[in-house]
Amino acid sequence: MADSSRREIEDLVELLNRYHLTELELEKKGVRIRVRRDPAPTFTSSPVEVAKISEQLPVSPTQSSGHHSEPSHYLTVISPIVGTFYRAPSPDTDPYVEEGALVKKGQVLCIVEAMKLMNEIEAEVDGKVVKVLVESTTPVEFGQPLFLIDPL
Repeated sequence: MADSSRREIEDLVELLNRYHLTELELEKKGVRIRVRRDPAPTFTSSPVEVAKISEQLPVSPTQSSGHHSEPSHYLTVISPIVGTFYRAPSPDTDPYVEEGALVKKGQVLCIVEAMKLMNEIEAEVDGKVVKVLVESTTPVEFGQPLFLIDPL
């Protein structure tokens, strides 16, 4: 294997790790290279895994819009991937949820776009949306808090 080919594969593996991807494919001059982490299925246009909900992470003053502490029983919906956060399915439609809205388990809360794939993030519990922590069209990181939910 040529050093340049080896370096290209190493670069793909680095991208895979840096952006927490499970699969990456590159085709160049008729040669296709696919790099995979874990025997996971490839991404499709269907929703990604439901966002994991953990106990509330500390919320910085800039995220809480002046509220210095939030009750500890709130759950935080976090981004399962790196991408762009969208509150609505398109720019000319209403957001999926607003602060104060009641949500059901499995209800779509937002979209995180990653590599031109629209990944729906769903509620994992029934509850009330207490706070939307991210502005629409903002880049988000893996594990970044997106919503605070008061479980019912």
